[in-house]
Amino acid sequence: QVQLVESGGGLVQAGGSLRLSCTASGRDFNSYTLGWFRQAPGKEREFVAAITWSKYYADSVKGRCTISRDNTKNTVYLQMNSLKPEDTAVYYCAARIGYLIRWYEENSYDYWGQGTQVTVSS
Repeated sequence: QVQLVESGGGLVQAGGSLRLSCTASGRDFNSYTLGWFRQAPGKEREFVAAITWSKYYADSVKGRCTISRDNTKNTVYLQMNSLKPEDTAVYYCAARIGYLIRWYEENSYDYWGQGTQVTVSS
């Protein structure tokens, strides 16, 4: 069983930055595929970024967000810059043990965090 705990959300003005963190319990963290998804009010949850041996981004955040991981801390990060009001959402961390081909699909992931709210004011 893997437990994921996110932190780092908050209220920020447009153009600002936030760094989200997600710490995982469990062993062999370096073998996990890790993803970030988000869900805005009234919308479906959508892919934001994922990291395996490579990094992948949704077009909507490419160039503004960076996903990274620290295997010594069992933590994955999402650095978000140049934030826009449309980035407002609950952000979720997700994990799957092993390599994922469909890292962009939420159904590919077995474990989810509780979510952290990001609100970007205009």
